[in-house]
Amino acid sequence: MTELSPTGYDLPVYDYVRPPELSGSGSGHCRVAIVGAGLAGLTMACDLASRGVAAIVLDEDDTVGVRGASSRGICYAQKSLEIFDRLGFYHRIRDKGVTWSVGKVLRGQDTLYRFDLAEGSRSAQPPFINIQQFYVEWFLVDRIRELGCTELRWKNRVTGIHQDENGAVLSVETPDGRYSLEADWVIDAAGHASLVRQSLGLPTQGELGEDRWCISDVRFTKELPVERWTWVEAPFNGNRAVWQHLMADGVWRIDYQMLPNTDPQEASRPEMAAARLRDQLGPDVEFDLVWVGAYAYRTQLMDNFRHGRVFFIGDAAHVKSPFGARGGNSGIQDAENLAWKLSLVLKGQAPETLLDSYNAERRPAAVENIAVTRRSGRFLAPRTDMERLFRTAVMDLAVDHPFARLLLNTGRMCVPHHYGPSPLTTGDTGEAMPNLVLSSRPLSDMLQGEGAHFLALWCPRDAQDRLGSSLSPLTQEGWPLHIQAVSADDRKALGMAAGEVLLIRPDLHLAARLPNADAEQLRSALRRATGRT
Repeated sequence: MTELSPTGYDLPVYDYVRPPELSGSGSGHCRVAIVGAGLAGLTMACDLASRGVAAIVLDEDDTVGVRGASSRGICYAQKSLEIFDRLGFYHRIRDKGVTWSVGKVLRGQDTLYRFDLAEGSRSAQPPFINIQQFYVEWFLVDRIRELGCTELRWKNRVTGIHQDENGAVLSVETPDGRYSLEADWVIDAAGHASLVRQSLGLPTQGELGEDRWCISDVRFTKELPVERWTWVEAPFNGNRAVWQHLMADGVWRIDYQMLPNTDPQEASRPEMAAARLRDQLGPDVEFDLVWVGAYAYRTQLMDNFRHGRVFFIGDAAHVKSPFGARGGNSGIQDAENLAWKLSLVLKGQAPETLLDSYNAERRPAAVENIAVTRRSGRFLAPRTDMERLFRTAVMDLAVDHPFARLLLNTGRMCVPHHYGPSPLTTGDTGEAMPNLVLSSRPLSDMLQGEGAHFLALWCPRDAQDRLGSSLSPLTQEGWPLHIQAVSADDRKALGMAAGEVLLIRPDLHLAARLPNADAEQLRSALRRATGRT
């Protein structure tokens, strides 16, 4: 068919509640205000709530996503899934979404490269699950409500901000009028067009990409493997690139690379989308168009993700092209990185200087992601004759030579950033730990509970080893720490030596690896990991 069909999504609409500040009954003050109830903002609110930290979320809309019209981000990486597991709603994503690990890079009918991300994976979560972004946001709202302590204010639009050294004051507009809200800390998760950032006069670096793409979300009856396929040169799309993969509700996401001067409205017409689908799937295939939309990617980067009492996460801080699913996933990881640090500070378990490490760790992650996606963009859309010659040579060689397959850059898939060097790490550490299952219990379970805490895993030298007893006084000193001995099987999984201690951060990154450890070494690593040195 050539007409857009109804989405078939019955999405929630949340009630607007008159803010107490408008009736004079509210305090007009909160410890944490989060601007924007998108993917990053809701993850931030949920993470804080899981640690017992109250927040107020302000959003100008009253539903999730773009009212269900667009799938937006759909690929959720293992690290994000591990975060959702710790937050207590991963099972809903697993049950609703499409789990995948196999991908192919093609030129016409030829498979140039096949990969399986499950090979070597040791996490309790799979490499990727595809699910429409609005479902993730929906599940986040449900989980926030279950946890309590967070106030979700729908149809509350932030129109301005000013701050001093003690906090910030937000101007908020509602259907019933305007009010002011004081906050000790503000997290801006309002996206690339952030009004907070503009109000504070903070610059960004960036550029608009020349490449143009058109998404078709479509249901069809033809059976295809549940794999991520990428054509570098698709004959059914004028030898331009195409992505194809399945998401929830039997809807396929197909991205078509367009000519640079393509009119986005023309490319998004249902008749044009239907013609592209028939060229790809055959003239007789039956399908329903769920949504069609054209886009051009951009890059955008703030100089500093912290400005006084205001922090910027997700697209408010950095924007990149979608290659490798490095957009929404990086915003989720921004939220986790900041949430545990803010929780420790608010509970008096760490100094405010710990919060400086948010920018020190997450801005380099954004720089890396932008560089990686920019290289993918240049491979898929060569800007010079030399770049196109290189791409052609790589594809020719990839048919018979494995080394060339590694050069097929159609989007390096999202992986967690290595926080090394970092002001919080001891030695050559900072890598993300996989969510291993140790003695039938995943690491993410060991990091759950009120507040934020570190996990010290220690490996006994023998049956009489008293290392654990020598470390236990640290918890009595007030350090946010759980101490756990590892079994012989766990020792192998972790690659630990006898007498070694691993200090794992609340975000499952490794803070220290201490061979032949003692209490003072662990205490020193904790000082550094909590921003005390």
